[in-house]
Order: sequence, then structure tokens, then C-alpha cells
Amino acid sequence: MVETGMAVPPRDMYALPYDTIELSKPTIAAVNGVAFAGGWMIAQACDLCVASTTARFAITEVKVGRGSPWAAPLIHMIPQRIMMEIILTGKPISAQRAYEIGLVNRLAEPEALLDTALALATEVLDGAPLSVRAGRETVMLATEMGRSAALQAARAAHEVAYRSDDAQEGPRAFAEKRPPHWRGR
Repeated sequence: MVETGMAVPPRDMYALPYDTIELSKPTIAAVNGVAFAGGWMIAQACDLCVASTTARFAITEVKVGRGSPWAAPLIHMIPQRIMMEIILTGKPISAQRAYEIGLVNRLAEPEALLDTALALATEVLDGAPLSVRAGRETVMLATEMGRSAALQAARAAHEVAYRSDDAQEGPRAFAEKRPPHWRGR
């Protein structure tokens, strides 16, 4: 930014889910170390977040006279006053605090971080693919609209899952006391 004299960064400067790129599969951030400014932005943009116990998070733009418009969706993740403090002070928070406020889903010791993130991914993969996709879409829809509109949109999002072969396989596997064999259709 110093070399180019960049004022307002171009919107497509970074590939950012739900902003400059659309993704159809869940994303999981695995944060080990410092996630300040852009690092926070990337972790926040993922659907789920696992952090090592030594990780630290901060939105530091206020300390260097820059902006953090990308932080706007944070209001759907953490309480307003906590968001306000984080953005207005630029002060780092610990991984434990990030977990307590809901920014982080799981904590792990640094050496177990990747295994913990992969275990979470495995839990997601254990679900029926169409149901996972519809569930993810429902969360996104619910953050963008009011209650009744979100319910209506969620019903439509889940229709494909309800009409799938997997929707029959799941209850059948449950009744037969065996793991389901998902086919994604």
C-alpha cells in the first residue's frame, strides 16, 4: 500500500467467500499463530474455525489508519459490544477469548491443530452431502433476512435434500442400526 499509494483497496484484492467468490462447500480455518487484519478476515470468512491455544486475533486497521469493511458480517457471529471493542481498539484477543465469544468453534494444542481441524471436517463429511449443503445455505440465508423470509428460503433450500435418495437412506440406516451410505443424490 505504501509503494502504490493505494487508497481504497479494490474489492477483488482478496478472494473472500460470500463477497468476491461463491463457494458451495463448507470451509474450515485452522489458525496457528497470529491472525491480525487480513488473517482475521480470512478466518472470519470461513464457515468454521479451529484455533491453536496460542493463536491470537485482532482487527488492527484502526492502528494504521485503514478500514475494515470486511468485518461487517462479524455482527452475525459475536455480540455488538464485543465487536465494537475489537474494531475500535485494535487490541488482540487470545484464542480462548475468541472461542468464548463464538469466533472460534474449537481449540487445540498447537501440535494437534491440524488433526482437530481434520476431525471437524470428518464430522461434516459424515453428514449427507445435500443436507450439509442445505444446512450451510440456511445459515447464510438466516443471517441476511428476517425470520419469516429465512424460514421460507430455508424450506426451499432443503427441498433438494428432502427429495434425495439420501433422505431415504438416512432413516433406513438408522432403523437398521448401521452407518448410512451417502450418495449425494
